[in-house]
Amino acid sequence: MQAGTKKWDKVVVPLMTVGGPLLMFTGAGLDFRWHGLRFPIWVTIAGLLVALAGVAVTATAMYANRFFASTVRIQTDRGQVVVSDGPYGIVRHPGYVGMALSYLCMPVALGSVWALLPAVLTVLLLVFRTVLEDRTLQKELSGYSQYAESVPYRLLPGIW
Repeated sequence: MQAGTKKWDKVVVPLMTVGGPLLMFTGAGLDFRWHGLRFPIWVTIAGLLVALAGVAVTATAMYANRFFASTVRIQTDRGQVVVSDGPYGIVRHPGYVGMALSYLCMPVALGSVWALLPAVLTVLLLVFRTVLEDRTLQKELSGYSQYAESVPYRLLPGIW
């Protein structure tokens, strides 16, 4: 973890990036091994396409924001400023939007109903992290509160 990473993020990041996917892929493997419930092939293909779209959304957010990082910290050492271009003009956390799409659709792409449970739990953890990160940015990053007023939605335009 990088210097300055918030204490709560030192717990959340491993759960979200290792624990959730590990359980998801283990569940999918066991589901396959025991011939569990399957999605129709067209649903599996659609799941794969949406999961890939989620990766593209996250990559776009990373490209637009040179301060995009794997952990939550204010990057004073790099002169962090608010980024409002590209997908950041639509929602405040577009990288998380892409991750949520990928997490939710990967079990479908793998054809596993049982892998959906850890995927949903991981997305709930991601939403929790979004709340904590947004609070941190509002308190510690100059100009973020004004940005939050002009881009009111964290993850879902028109909803939240």
